[in-house]
This record gives sequence, structure tokens and C-alpha cells, in this order.
Amino acid sequence: MTNLYDLMDAAYCSVELHEQSRSLNHVPLIDHNPRGGEKEAFEPADAIRYNERTAAERSNARLKDEFGASNVMVKGNTKVMSHLMFGVLALAAAQLMRLRQ
Repeated sequence: MTNLYDLMDAAYCSVELHEQSRSLNHVPLIDHNPRGGEKEAFEPADAIRYNERTAAERSNARLKDEFGASNVMVKGNTKVMSHLMFGVLALAAAQLMRLRQ
């Protein structure tokens, strides 16, 4: 796998992390933390890539918080995968119902 981007939220906004990312020939997509100053915006293409990350995080958070992925009470790979996939199925159904409204 080739890593091209380093995606981080505003808590990781620092000059050192930006420099380290660029030294590895990566594109740093780190949300800017203004720390009392002006908030810097992303370039348009970078904003789209960053928003894809946040959409995935929202889905993962809903899967954990609302559909039982944070506390799976079964043992065995097959059973755990089944429980997680039922959660993904329920999440997909919930999203489809939201779109329908």
C-alpha cells in the first residue's frame, strides 16, 4: 500500500507534523487549529478529501454508538463478524430511511 495523505484533525495541527508529512512525500490534510488567530481553509481538492474522512468517521461513530459495535459480547471471529455486519446492515437501513424522508 502506498500512503499519499496524512489525515488528522485540528488537535494534531503543528508545524512539525506538517514538515514530517512533507518529508515523507505525503500531503498533510490536517485541519487547522487557529489557537486564537485566523482559521486557515483547505484548498478545494483537499477539502473534499478531508470531508470524505469525516463522513467515514461519522459512520463509524454511529456504528459504535447506535448499533452495538462498541461492545460485542460474543467470542469467535465468525460470530463477531456476524454481529458487526448486522450493525452495518441496520446502519444502511437507517440511512436509507433518512434519505426517503
